[in-house]
Amino acid sequence: MSATILVVEDEADLSLMLRYNLEAEGFKVLTALTGDEAIEAVRGLVPDLIVLDWMLPGLSGIELCRRWRAREETQAVPIIMVTARGEEEERVRGLATGADDYVVKPFSVPELVARIQALLRRANPQLVTAVLKAGDLELDRTSHRVRRSGREVHLGPTEYRLLEYLMRHPGRVYSREQLLDGVWGTDVYVDERTVDVHVGRLRKAINRGRSADPIRTVRGAGYAFDERFSAVN
Repeated sequence: MSATILVVEDEADLSLMLRYNLEAEGFKVLTALTGDEAIEAVRGLVPDLIVLDWMLPGLSGIELCRRWRAREETQAVPIIMVTARGEEEERVRGLATGADDYVVKPFSVPELVARIQALLRRANPQLVTAVLKAGDLELDRTSHRVRRSGREVHLGPTEYRLLEYLMRHPGRVYSREQLLDGVWGTDVYVDERTVDVHVGRLRKAINRGRSADPIRTVRGAGYAFDERFSAVN
């Protein structure tokens, strides 16, 4: 599993604990301590799910939820609201604002993980399935193996992560900056031209002879996994 989770929590110890536990489950985790940091994080990379604290300095979790639901890019991203407020009226308010689920502090981390997995299965099954398939291309997340027309394709770790990232959302165009954040991580500085180099290596590995290229270059925008590729074979 390699879904990207944004944890918006102003309690540094709790944020660190959630990050540690979610990364142990195989998630990629981004964190924000304030509403402003959360807005910047989402502007750079739209996560697959958001764990959002109700009470934050500055912008509240409710206001953040309202803003994200009003944006086309984030209106479908699952949001789990986390708060110390346990009253039914407050839970209803959070859900009415657009949250998909609600967890009251103190909460069980295994329960939170189960809720995250359930929401991801409903919102985007590609994020939790063990094998991604498109046309004659198959990526096994459990064994970290890639096959095309039954033949094993040997990829370096970066090329593997790049292919998996693109296959999760066929047709979605990612800028080089978004690919750097999603594949290399936000805490690593890599020149954007590095993306082109690794896309070239990926193409060389998976494309043989006259086989169709599943990676689409969008001039001036970035790269996408061609959503039409599934119908090729």
